[in-house]
Amino acid sequence: MKLHYMGKYDLNPESLPCNTHMRGAVPFKEAKDMKEMAKIMSILSVIMLLVFGFILYLRYSNSFIEYILVGSIFALLSLFPHELLHAICFKEDVYLYTNFKQGMLFVVGTETMSKGRFIFMSLLPNLIFGIIPFGIGLIWPSLSILGAFGVLSISMGAGDYYNIFNALTQMPGGSRTYLYQFSSYWYMPD
Repeated sequence: MKLHYMGKYDLNPESLPCNTHMRGAVPFKEAKDMKEMAKIMSILSVIMLLVFGFILYLRYSNSFIEYILVGSIFALLSLFPHELLHAICFKEDVYLYTNFKQGMLFVVGTETMSKGRFIFMSLLPNLIFGIIPFGIGLIWPSLSILGAFGVLSISMGAGDYYNIFNALTQMPGGSRTYLYQFSSYWYMPD
């Protein structure tokens, strides 16, 4: 993997690196544009924040606000490492973009991936920064700040869960996937 920092994303999908479409490629059935995608991600994020936050609140109601405030700082600090964890799952070149004004930080690669590797790539940062710290925080009260960090990190991974859902429900066995601009495609290799 070779990481290239591309700077601020200009909101033009045509400026993203991509290869030509593979023969027989099928686009994922996903949001039509950035506005619809942002709406879906916001709804998913809030739902996860409420569900996992409520679980944490039941466990630590006395100090819940303090834990969430400190966990928020850690969650913000994990944004860049989150993207690096996505990036290490690529074998070839991967490109990092930012647009903090729009709340965007993401990586794009041009290579194809198996369904399993795509799901692993999408899930890895959410496991390390979300699910595992959340579980640790629930089990050991002295590490409850990790639980709050996990709650916020889980909710920040809404786009990744959306990608995983699409791969699980739309990609047949043996298929491969790739990104083209801001859309995902799958195809059956020859």
